[in-house]
Amino acid sequence: MTFRRTQDDITPLPRGEFAVTERYTYLNHAAVGVLARSTQAALDGFIAAHASGGVMGVFPYEAQMPAYRERVGAFLGASGAEVAILRNTGDGATALAQGVDWRAGDELILADDEFPSNAIPWLALRERGVRTRFIQRAHERLTPDALRATITPRTRLVTVSWVGFADGYRCDLAALAEIAHAHGALFCVDAIQGLGAFPLDVRALGIDALYASGAKWMLALQGVGFLYVSNAVRERLRVAAPGWRTKRDIWDFLNYEQPDALEASRFEGGTPNFIGALSLDRAIDGLERAGVARIGEHVLHLTDRLYEGLLRAGAELTTVRGPGVSSGIVTFSMPGCESIALGKALQHDEGIVTTWRANGIRVSPHGYNTADEIDRLLEALPRCVHTLRAS
Repeated sequence: MTFRRTQDDITPLPRGEFAVTERYTYLNHAAVGVLARSTQAALDGFIAAHASGGVMGVFPYEAQMPAYRERVGAFLGASGAEVAILRNTGDGATALAQGVDWRAGDELILADDEFPSNAIPWLALRERGVRTRFIQRAHERLTPDALRATITPRTRLVTVSWVGFADGYRCDLAALAEIAHAHGALFCVDAIQGLGAFPLDVRALGIDALYASGAKWMLALQGVGFLYVSNAVRERLRVAAPGWRTKRDIWDFLNYEQPDALEASRFEGGTPNFIGALSLDRAIDGLERAGVARIGEHVLHLTDRLYEGLLRAGAELTTVRGPGVSSGIVTFSMPGCESIALGKALQHDEGIVTTWRANGIRVSPHGYNTADEIDRLLEALPRCVHTLRAS
């Protein structure tokens, strides 16, 4: 007997799990990811429990917070004690930036093309006498060689996005961590544009702290994120935004002088986003079932196919591809065609969802997308270009 292969057979993430495929060719996970049906069902259960039981409905989920932190920690190669559930990527960067015992004249290093979530919290340290040293993207990327040339004895911290939001450049985290540590600096990573699409082990890579949101490649809700801080580094950080859940026994309400929690949960402050944490837990379950390494291979296959097709179509590519550098993001423009107008045409006329900005169109497929969808974009592109040029 011959069995017909389904789309679920050829994509690491089961395509039938994603309702978005019924409406769009969705290639925009670098902007906002989508929820799987199984995650949606779990969240519907939370809402029903909250509506019908109030505290009786919500408390079982609150009791799962240690398990949710363990799930996130294991996904990163860490422990739940090293994880705090926060609102977003910027919260993680801020907790670190305001937690280090900076001294006037200290330096930190970052690239000048970081998304604001991994720039604004660090730039705020200028008022405390901390000098920000930028790697100038116009001249070089934050490569190991660039870091060696920039780092000084005053450097206390190096921060980098694992994958660049604009062009998808993927950094060599292990090499950067080694250089930072050799100079006595902490190494901190904004992982939002890579985590969920590619495997990562914080201990193996030498990462001191990592922060990300669930809203993109992790396929969880917006408004929830997490911070990993290694056990050794956590003890060196002050809690810059304390709250009632910072303390060791959160139910001993009137004991204001009690010590902080031993775990990274001390950075959560107030009541965490329980439904957001649930969405992370369910999303990670789906990613692990598929195998993140398999997802990464699939995503690279799709973006390689896209990159090569765009070159044949005469596109100008912002993205650099190569071993260890390629990611799930490809950014391009078409000569003589305004990118915002082209992106709108692809979305409104063809149902192909990407990110479109003045500097180009950003495409970011995930583990449930197919080669047929990449080909659909490549086939629609000349039609939209022709229409725009003729108008």
